[in-house]
Amino acid sequence: MTRVGFGFDLHPLAAGRPLVLGGVTVESDRGLAGHSDADVLSHAVGEALLGALALGDLGRHFPDTDPRYRGISSLRLLRSVVDLVTARGGRLVNVDATVLAQAPRLAPLLPEMAKRLADALGLETDRVSVKAKSPEGLGLVGRQEGMAAMAVVSVEVTA
Repeated sequence: MTRVGFGFDLHPLAAGRPLVLGGVTVESDRGLAGHSDADVLSHAVGEALLGALALGDLGRHFPDTDPRYRGISSLRLLRSVVDLVTARGGRLVNVDATVLAQAPRLAPLLPEMAKRLADALGLETDRVSVKAKSPEGLGLVGRQEGMAAMAVVSVEVTA
């Protein structure tokens, strides 16, 4: 059986934090605020994977009240999500993800983001699509108050 999951994540921008997207540290004067490294791209993919198998959300598995996850790499969390999915008979087929950001320009970094996500997910790079879209100045992302990401995954399940 094939299952599809959708994930979304949003974090505010904050001074004094690194900007990490898809495991890539992006040059920026502000980063995303959160308990972990606040990587919205990795979080959206993880949410989609959990959703495909109705396993809840990242907060259920990695609560921000748990000090073990303070500053943790979201790629590390993503590997744990893959383990959960695999333990339940799931096999990830592909990922399609989009980062929503007004700035900085992400196009040159998208291939490296796809590679790092693919490595964390145990997939070939050609099964991971990462895109970036600008909100053209609209809304909180357009005003550069935060960044968001969304992802869709396909998972084959044997059960």
